[in-house]
Amino acid sequence: MGVLDAFDLTGKVAVVTGGNTGLGEAFAKALSEVGASVAVAARTRERSEKVAREISASGGRAVAVDLDVTDPESVEAMVGAVGESLGTIDVLVNNAGVCYHRPAAEVPREEWLSTFDVNVHGLWYCAQAVGRRMIEAGGGTIVNVGSISAMIVNRPQWQPAYNASKAAVHQLTKSLAAEWAPHNIRVNALAPGYVKTEMAPVDEPRFRRHWIEDAPMQRYALPEELGPSLVYLASEASGFMTGSVLVVDGGYTLW
Repeated sequence: MGVLDAFDLTGKVAVVTGGNTGLGEAFAKALSEVGASVAVAARTRERSEKVAREISASGGRAVAVDLDVTDPESVEAMVGAVGESLGTIDVLVNNAGVCYHRPAAEVPREEWLSTFDVNVHGLWYCAQAVGRRMIEAGGGTIVNVGSISAMIVNRPQWQPAYNASKAAVHQLTKSLAAEWAPHNIRVNALAPGYVKTEMAPVDEPRFRRHWIEDAPMQRYALPEELGPSLVYLASEASGFMTGSVLVVDGGYTLW
């Protein structure tokens, strides 16, 4: 296999949770560019259909699928819908996530539970449901979207629930990778640094001082810049890699 051929996902079926905005949208479009048929799975149907249309207009194949990752029944319905429209899932990108900025002493129970429901429980429901099918099919690839927040305490904002949830994502990635390796299922995590999305107001002065100016590269990333890293983890280009956390953060965690 040639070097560039290792990144080719032609004939593969990929699901991107939270795939209709921000990083998820960039991931869906990147997977399509390398040949995968993509299911844009999220709660906002109208937005998912828009992204799917854009992918189709660019020559790719994509469908919008309703998904609430916090609901196991919705997850099972998503898997069934993707199977009917695109076929067996080869690649799962667990991207859906939420974050709240609040000091620990002020975090209401609802926000704590919501963060873990989406970032951890939702990821688990999707990984388990798709993983079962991958075991039956003889293999697959799962990429969990973690964060540098699993390794540092962000500033100036406090976000204890998010940090803890992403640390859980990284450890769950390792656990699944170890258990499912004999089934030819690779499980890795992508840990982005600060990326300009609706979730990360990188240009606000109160954040820019610490988020951007403190980083060695002194800039934020655009969602599209993370696409190639995601493709690497999803494809045979990373064929001997499992249980790893790929940090793409402009050097932020070096200091």
